[in-house]
Amino acid sequence: MSQVLHTPPPTQAPATEDLAALAARHGLSVSGARPSLPEYVGQLWARRHFIGAFATAKLTAQYSQAKLGQVWQVMTPLLNAAVYYFIFGVLLGTKHNVPDYVPFLVTGVFIWTFTQSSIMAGTRAISGNLGLVRALHFPRAALPISFALQQLQQLLFSMAALVVILLCFGVPVAASWVLAIPALVLQFTFNAGVSMIVARLGAKTPDIAQLMPFVLRTWMYVSGVMWSIDKLTRKEPHIVRVLLELNPAAVYIDLMRFALIDSFDGASLPPHVWAAAVGWALLAGIGGFIYFWKAEETYGRG
Repeated sequence: MSQVLHTPPPTQAPATEDLAALAARHGLSVSGARPSLPEYVGQLWARRHFIGAFATAKLTAQYSQAKLGQVWQVMTPLLNAAVYYFIFGVLLGTKHNVPDYVPFLVTGVFIWTFTQSSIMAGTRAISGNLGLVRALHFPRAALPISFALQQLQQLLFSMAALVVILLCFGVPVAASWVLAIPALVLQFTFNAGVSMIVARLGAKTPDIAQLMPFVLRTWMYVSGVMWSIDKLTRKEPHIVRVLLELNPAAVYIDLMRFALIDSFDGASLPPHVWAAAVGWALLAGIGGFIYFWKAEETYGRG
């Protein structure tokens, strides 16, 4: 009789679930997996000291090659204000019927420059730091946030010159100056959120960096930096005035003018301006952060 040989069945590979459990037990994760939103926030918070140091280092190096050095942090917005004063205030006559026009203008230029510089720096936050991105493991949102923080630090330096200008033109120190603090916090949140959005767009489409100066210049002209939206739109359709007053750049400029300039009183503010400021900050800050997080990839691949 012939014997039938029974071959033992081949050893089966461990199930995928078992491998996943084994990897999780030993702290391994899938290469390229995006961390959860709470994990990402935790990683970003853990690197808060890096964000501050990186922003300060960038600010220090910004004018290191110039003979006047850090003086340009104040001179640049002041020179812009002087040019705008000549063109808009003198030649076009927008200074008429605007009390304290020079403080009005300089405040608008300084606050607008904060938003403009944050967004411009944000467009190159990823694409301009690929060496850092590829060499080190860290949440990339740290880059646009640090650039926005750098511009906030620069604005705080410039505020010293702004205070001197206000005092020289007869604007008294008032308790309302304290309102500048929440206004700047809200504007920083807005700027950081928009910076995160344009950072991701700029990383995917480098042409965004070339287009952004034209977008920002147009935005500046409709934000009341050099002219009073309240006075020059009284004969315009109501919807036009509302859209101009509630655009985020104009909102934060108006809040800072209200805080610092006594002649720019509550009657000059659009209705519900603080609610608009908070709304823009939350929309841009939270929305920009979530958009950036969703686009995040492995820390090693950019």
